[in-house]
Amino acid sequence: MSEFTVMLTAVHEGQPKAAEELLKLVYEELRRLAAFKMSQQPPGQTLQPTALVHEAWMKLVGSETTSFENRAHFFAASAEAMRHILIDRARRKMTEKHGGGLERVVLEDYELISPISDQQLLDVNEALDLFAREYPIQAEVVKLRFFVGMTHEEIADLLAVSVSTVKNYWNFSRAWLFQEMEGS
Repeated sequence: MSEFTVMLTAVHEGQPKAAEELLKLVYEELRRLAAFKMSQQPPGQTLQPTALVHEAWMKLVGSETTSFENRAHFFAASAEAMRHILIDRARRKMTEKHGGGLERVVLEDYELISPISDQQLLDVNEALDLFAREYPIQAEVVKLRFFVGMTHEEIADLLAVSVSTVKNYWNFSRAWLFQEMEGS
């Protein structure tokens, strides 16, 4: 049994300090994934990758009913938690109380890459929810790639499928989501 599996079991059993040890084991990978995702956010974002990891961590292990079957399940849940955090923040920012469509721009931090807007993020999330009902495995690939920033190889390893399968799922998913978003 891997060290990761042993830690998951210990967390599930409620052993003291098990969650802390698990966090030490996965923190750098979660931090790297969060940093990638945050690099795609629009300028003026106040959430930092470290905060995203910590918020996701609290969602993952903060509930007493949370248990993970294996590493793939844990990272899929991590991707989902990060996705929900970013979606919630985008929704909150779109409300009038929080400035509506206004965006704070710091010129020193301005990037040439066009990040996804809050409205686009909400549109992707809505389309992804529809997509996941019919294609749950392909939707996991989208979540891990788009919301967490994992490579095809990392996703293939995590989901125990071939890299070509992940690429096929990714291409199919992008086409389906694009068509859904264009139609609505």
